[in-house]
Amino acid sequence: MDLSRADAREPAHLAPREHGKPVPLAMFANVAGAYLWAWTAIGAALEILFQILPVAFGLRNTIDAGLSRVLFSWTLHAIVYFWLIPAYIAYYTLVPRAIGGRLYSDSMARVSFILFLVFAMPIGIHHLFADPQVGLGFKFLHAVFTGMVSVPTLLTVFTICASVEIAGRLRGGKGAFGWLTALPGQNPMMLVIAFSFVMLGLGGAGGLINMSYQLNTTVHNTQWVTGHFHLIFGGAIVIMYFAIAYELWPQLTGRAIVSLKLVRTQLWLWFIGMLVVTLPWHYVGMSAVGGLILAVSGALFIYILAKSQFGPAVQPQGFRFSTAVHPVEPFGLWVALMIGLTVVNYSVPIVQLLKLPQTSVPAVVVGAQR
Repeated sequence: MDLSRADAREPAHLAPREHGKPVPLAMFANVAGAYLWAWTAIGAALEILFQILPVAFGLRNTIDAGLSRVLFSWTLHAIVYFWLIPAYIAYYTLVPRAIGGRLYSDSMARVSFILFLVFAMPIGIHHLFADPQVGLGFKFLHAVFTGMVSVPTLLTVFTICASVEIAGRLRGGKGAFGWLTALPGQNPMMLVIAFSFVMLGLGGAGGLINMSYQLNTTVHNTQWVTGHFHLIFGGAIVIMYFAIAYELWPQLTGRAIVSLKLVRTQLWLWFIGMLVVTLPWHYVGMSAVGGLILAVSGALFIYILAKSQFGPAVQPQGFRFSTAVHPVEPFGLWVALMIGLTVVNYSVPIVQLLKLPQTSVPAVVVGAQR
């Protein structure tokens, strides 16, 4: 494909089809997230219905702590994809277009969301490696499937980096690395994707330690886990939310963002603050400094949007996503795999816990006098 002419006219094989038009990538990913959320909610629902509500209504005064923890682990991990999937949607559908490039592979993007759907669900017991009521075999099985979650993330990093290279080459970058110097460094979206991937890499590397059955014993219940979570959510994901807000604000309000320089400053502050908080988390004194930087960045974000609201009105251009290529559908097989793997990975531990005698503990009512 001649990248120098990529924006001139849409190639015939990329043109929207009147009949059998594929679901847009953003909607495809949202549907994957909805299926995931619907299935992962079952674990917490079972815990509430059969463990918590009977105690709340006075029908019993004990709770099976081990079974409750296993049921909650069903929900615990996959539920975080409620905020992760929108950021990944932005990676694929907003970043390439915003920096003047093209999405390298729509097919790879859809495969990534399918893999999240299949493997993000049946892995919650990796949060229970220290719990004696779950057998070693199923702990190992969940550790293996947890490792598989890194695959769609690595596919995403590859696809977006390739899309960024396309943007650099469309801007005249030559040679093996010349495209790097041609990238729009002053574009806030370019800044965001760089910061987000740095924090995603650091947080993801920490996550691989968490999911390792052997290494987890070293970091379990330590600030390591707190740092991992904050790097992924507070870092890689929230900074993408900022980018989404800056992208959508003119569309929603008809007001231009007041200052790209302020936007870049806000993003830099968030990036620096999150690193200062999370990397040396065990040095508690330094965390306060990072927290202050994050607070300043958050306040600046609100200031930028508020000031933009009272700025000059603009006529928003038609909103569009990055160019989509080669769809992968439908969902039936992947939903079946998600359900099947969950049943395999959770059925035996749940049945074993149900058969164990004397596993319940006295329920403690919140706020009750002891």
